[in-house]
Amino acid sequence: MSNIQATLDSALSTIDGATAAALVDYQSGMALGMKGSGLNLELAAAGNTDVVRAKMRTMDSLGIKGGIEDILITLDTQYHIIYTVPNSTLFMYLVLQKDRANLALARYKLKALGASVQV
Repeated sequence: MSNIQATLDSALSTIDGATAAALVDYQSGMALGMKGSGLNLELAAAGNTDVVRAKMRTMDSLGIKGGIEDILITLDTQYHIIYTVPNSTLFMYLVLQKDRANLALARYKLKALGASVQV
């Protein structure tokens, strides 16, 4: 569990504009770890599990091969990034404040953090 918390701590401390982060199992919809503030992360974990599952079903229906790297949701004042961890049923969820975030750098750092997650 310490690796999970360290990963979430790193996301919040090294990614500009990050206010909340979670590591979620999209098979169960359960958050393995959560850190940050500004929204109900348990509810966000369950809701974003539905987003990931819906996209996977759509890709399957369309015959699109391969996996999801990330999903970006752009709100008025925030970015929400759902990064699927390769070769697992996990995704990292990151909330960024748009006025303080560099989206390209955030995606790059999130991918590196996802590669280091050990459960």
